[in-house]
Amino acid sequence: MTRYMLPAIALIVGVSLATLARADDALVTTKSLSPELALDAAKAALGECRKQGFQVAVAVVDRSGLPQAMLRDRFAGAHTPSTATGKAWTAVSFKTATGELANMTKPGMPQSGLRDLPGVVVLGGGLIIEAAGSLVAGIGVSGAPGGEADEACAKAGVEAIKDKLDF
Repeated sequence: MTRYMLPAIALIVGVSLATLARADDALVTTKSLSPELALDAAKAALGECRKQGFQVAVAVVDRSGLPQAMLRDRFAGAHTPSTATGKAWTAVSFKTATGELANMTKPGMPQSGLRDLPGVVVLGGGLIIEAAGSLVAGIGVSGAPGGEADEACAKAGVEAIKDKLDF
């Protein structure tokens, strides 16, 4: 009887270990910005736009597109907070800067239909924020005269926290 129990025990242990290995593969660990770091990025982006004389709104969203920080300068248009949030959400959703999406989705292009999806804002000024090769957030700026100016301010926000992203 013991002659048959040893192989049976080995089989049970092997199956158990294989099941545990699959369970580990089923769970994913993610990183995210602290609210303080999100606010630092937003402040830096707003500051850069102010230096250039632009009144803007800046939004920072987490990796799933939920807002973490929002700043709107005094005279930024009423549409700018939702547009900035939409740009940040769009960048995170497509894992691509919105300026690049704007070029890829022009009328007549195969991907032009992306512009019609709910919540998508395909205007320059939305960037992803990465740390250690992982997407951790997005930042969007709205209100400067054009997407390139919005994107320059967003880049300043990312640069301001870059050294703190090595988790």
